[in-house]
Amino acid sequence: MSSLIKLLLVTGLLGMVGCSTLPPSNPNNLCDIFDEKSSWYKDAKKAERRWGSPVPIMMSMMYQESMFKHNARTPRTKILWIFPGPRKSDAFGYPQAKNAVWNEYQDQGGNSFARRDNFGDAIDFIGWYNKQSQKRSRIGLNDGYSLYLAYHEGHGGYNRGTYRQKNWLMNTAHKVDSRAQQYANQLQSCEERFKGSWWWPF
Repeated sequence: MSSLIKLLLVTGLLGMVGCSTLPPSNPNNLCDIFDEKSSWYKDAKKAERRWGSPVPIMMSMMYQESMFKHNARTPRTKILWIFPGPRKSDAFGYPQAKNAVWNEYQDQGGNSFARRDNFGDAIDFIGWYNKQSQKRSRIGLNDGYSLYLAYHEGHGGYNRGTYRQKNWLMNTAHKVDSRAQQYANQLQSCEERFKGSWWWPF
């Protein structure tokens, strides 16, 4: 009997862990996201205070990169059109950050144990990257369109204007900016209830 109870407890805990990593059920509404993921608002506001990047822009960028999937990866290539080959890049996690830039963030952001599949670390990374875009590419922290272009192309590529030959990328950046504005309007209508939560320390 005790073995059965232990098994049920372990199964229940695994189920809870699985649910905690599922993407939000309504990713198009920031209020619903923060209602469903009770710790995400606190993590996002912490990143905003640290780096100055607005929550709606960071969340819109994450939506575009991974649809809030903690273990998102780029698709595999095909060998002989059938067999799975190597992935197109080593981008991984909520922010779809590549190994090299993630390592740079770990060195400069002050957290060598940060993980790309951890939401708090991932949103902090996006805030950090946007701050680098302000420093290296002179992009305003409220300019969601340009911030996303620099996020996708890298600061060197953005500064050289590589995105100008990629209409699909500029269209995507407009979508990111539009979604950020939508998120901002939504958050304005519901933020007070998150600030009033018992776990909000400020």
